[in-house]
Amino acid sequence: MAETIEHNGQAGRGARLPRTARRAQLLAAAQDIFAANGYHAAAMDEIAERAGVSKPVLYQHFPGKLELYMALLEAHVDELTRRVTDAMESTTDNKVRVRNAVAAYFDFVDEESQAFRLVFESDLRGEPVVHDAVERATEASVRAITATITADAGLDEDRARLLAVGLVGVSQVAARAWLADQRPVPKDEAVALISTLAWKGIGGGFPLQHPV
Repeated sequence: MAETIEHNGQAGRGARLPRTARRAQLLAAAQDIFAANGYHAAAMDEIAERAGVSKPVLYQHFPGKLELYMALLEAHVDELTRRVTDAMESTTDNKVRVRNAVAAYFDFVDEESQAFRLVFESDLRGEPVVHDAVERATEASVRAITATITADAGLDEDRARLLAVGLVGVSQVAARAWLADQRPVPKDEAVALISTLAWKGIGGGFPLQHPV
């Protein structure tokens, strides 16, 4: 199914977009507005105007502002989860895994800074569905790291989970501070500093039980 594009509220220019492409267009416009204004100050009129469509077209895809916001948030949560999971699965070298896990957060804030702010600095955190989505991002990352530590460090799940929470926490907080401080050191150096800190604790204190 394709839809006629509307530019500045004017229809009938003949260009058409498939539904999936239109949805992506609307989400990109919404991200700009939400990131700039926050959820409460963002207006559906403004999002439609940014996307170059009429409000009825916007409402065909998203019944309301919360549904639009949640679609955007869920996509970013899935992306962050994929990055951390890939970091754990990309190698059997635990030192590289730690670095990759830290890098996943720094890459996310660096390449997707608007997405990062929506996930971790939302002005809608009090909304249960938003809170649950953000918690899912953290929990999925913790689970991926816990499984690796349990298998490779010979720890039970409770202790491995605490280590995983610590690695996720230091990675997330350090990446947020790095972004807020206007990237004061090169990203590669920042990742190296934080991953060295984490590795000295995890790799030094809990060596690989079954070397490959």
